[in-house]
Amino acid sequence: MPIVVRLDVMLALRKVKSKDLAEHVGITEANLSLLKQGKVKGVRFDTLASICDYLDCQPGDILSFEPEA
Repeated sequence: MPIVVRLDVMLALRKVKSKDLAEHVGITEANLSLLKQGKVKGVRFDTLASICDYLDCQPGDILSFEPEA
């Protein structure tokens, strides 16, 4: 998949636990884990906005497009 999720990197940089982020965003830790692994087909904009708000980052800090060769 050409969309790469770097949520785990942002969590580490901000020293935030997945549990705390999931609670703030209002999703389960299991769903957050699936998102971190890139195993979801989509993410709602309000969920992405809430993640960015909590981590004080931009969507591009979490998601990137890397075309396949």
